[in-house]
Amino acid sequence: MAKGSFNIGDEVAITATVRRRVTEDRVSVSIPSYGQPHSIVDRTTKVKQGQPIELVGDVTHVDDEAGKVTVNLGVPVTVSADTLRLVTRYVPPKRKTPLVDKAT
Repeated sequence: MAKGSFNIGDEVAITATVRRRVTEDRVSVSIPSYGQPHSIVDRTTKVKQGQPIELVGDVTHVDDEAGKVTVNLGVPVTVSADTLRLVTRYVPPKRKTPLVDKAT
């Protein structure tokens, strides 16, 4: 995706690589362009080292000048916009009733 194509509220996916199993229900993952260690809860599947895993979260901040996007994965993670894939665009809710009463 090109820079500037993400907006706040969009749902995006990051493809991370499994580094190792930390505990029985936690897995350490490596996120591209994110320089910090990150671990996720993984109770359902038994992933192996080196296997790709997709992390999905909502965009909370966009920095167009630096090409960085902050995604909420339980904790905020700031990554390059090139490493993200758009899942669904944010659509604001529609009003069912008007804000102003009808003239009488």
